[in-house]
Amino acid sequence: MLTKLIATTGALVVLAGAASAQDAAKGESEFKKCRACHAITSADGTDIVKGGKTGPNLFGVIGRPAAAEEGFSYSDALKELGEAGEVWTEEDLAAYVTDPNKFVQEKTGDKGAKTKMTFKLNKAQADVAAYLASVGQ
Repeated sequence: MLTKLIATTGALVVLAGAASAQDAAKGESEFKKCRACHAITSADGTDIVKGGKTGPNLFGVIGRPAAAEEGFSYSDALKELGEAGEVWTEEDLAAYVTDPNKFVQEKTGDKGAKTKMTFKLNKAQADVAAYLASVGQ
């Protein structure tokens, strides 16, 4: 009986993981909404996605400390997060693009904290984060 319970539990965990797997290809398509402000340019200068310069380059953003892209003027809230040791994970980036101000307010504990990012991504946030992880290595 215990063996069946363990096997069933293991199968449910595998299924739950598969159901929550993110789709980088879908994220690539959704990233088109982000191009107005963000580019993805590799360290050697190769444009992976040509985009705007209003926001920082998103190449290597997953695993990078918050507010760490050279040459970009970040909000005080993002600078505070970076100084506190925030490193972008796929999960945090997905939460950030869902509602940037809410994210920094929750992370800093400052209900008045604001970012410069005014756009909110309403769907496929985790897919976009997975896409950025896939192109930033």
